[in-house]
Amino acid sequence: MNPFERITINPEICHGKPTIRGMRWPVEVLLDLLASGMSFEEILEDHPELEKEDIFEAIKFARASLSGLAN
Repeated sequence: MNPFERITINPEICHGKPTIRGMRWPVEVLLDLLASGMSFEEILEDHPELEKEDIFEAIKFARASLSGLAN
């Protein structure tokens, strides 16, 4: 079972970088928005194709990647 149901990796989308639900939304771009100080609400308002759960999953994926658990 894939613990990251919202994170997809496809070599034909965004050069194989982890993305949100197969969209052209790399996890790293979503993390950059958060790091820039944008709130969840601001991100969701600016990008209605995203869902709050996508943001949580991106954070969880980043944490797991740093721990070596996402591979």
